[in-house]
Amino acid sequence: MEHLRPVPDGVPEQGASSEPDLGDLLRRSSRGDQAAFATLYDTVSAKVYGLALRVVRDPAQAEEVAQEVFLEIWRTSSRYERERGSALAWMLTITHRRAVDRVRAAESATRRDVVYEQRNQPVSHDSTAEAAQASLEAHRVRSALVTLTPVQRQAVELAYLGGYTHTEVASMLELPVGTAKTRIRDGLIRLRDTLGVGARDEQ
Repeated sequence: MEHLRPVPDGVPEQGASSEPDLGDLLRRSSRGDQAAFATLYDTVSAKVYGLALRVVRDPAQAEEVAQEVFLEIWRTSSRYERERGSALAWMLTITHRRAVDRVRAAESATRRDVVYEQRNQPVSHDSTAEAAQASLEAHRVRSALVTLTPVQRQAVELAYLGGYTHTEVASMLELPVGTAKTRIRDGLIRLRDTLGVGARDEQ
């Protein structure tokens, strides 16, 4: 696969009159059609890179994540099922998962370094308690996300983990803005009920 060259969001391809059928491109890619995969790459690479960058916050890391995503898409394109959602949403879900895994791996490495440095230092009970509480809260949130429906979780993750606006989420999931807002709102209400805390004010 050639080196990824990110394209700024919102810049259309020259000479493109309409978006290709991403689902069809995935189907053809699953049969080994390299031309179809190249078209797929050119069409969605900017969005994949953009989401990865929002999560990992580092251009070089985001580019590596995007390359991993497209390798996974090439290898697993046959698993895409059109009736379960849009092709773009399927690919962005892979992107978000890969990006989050990259962040978690970096955080894990950092924690190992901190533990090593602090091993012979006095333990602060207050900081230990705070760290334990933060870990517990993160676990509760991840557990709560599992209770959402797939479409709710997808919308909430893009909006609140990916940092996208409701309009951007609607575009990525190929939904009316009102539908995207409803999925996000319903997902947040469900998270609130699961966590037993006040709902976050929607912007």
